[in-house]
Amino acid sequence: MKNCPPQFEADAVALCQSRPKATIRQVAVDLGTNPETLRNWVRAAGASRRGEGPEIWIAGADSEATAATGYPDA
Repeated sequence: MKNCPPQFEADAVALCQSRPKATIRQVAVDLGTNPETLRNWVRAAGASRRGEGPEIWIAGADSEATAATGYPDA
């Protein structure tokens, strides 16, 4: 497992937030990182903001709430 610098993780999450129409997978491919790793970083960043989920679109989202925040039933 490769460890990325915290600044890279923060920049990757910021990029996801700045590209609301892009999927996590698309952003991960652009960055050359694993989509699940990026998804974990996004979730961790959302949790640290005390309930303010990142506004990103996730392909295959089950509901509007999931599509808007990345979290089911938000």
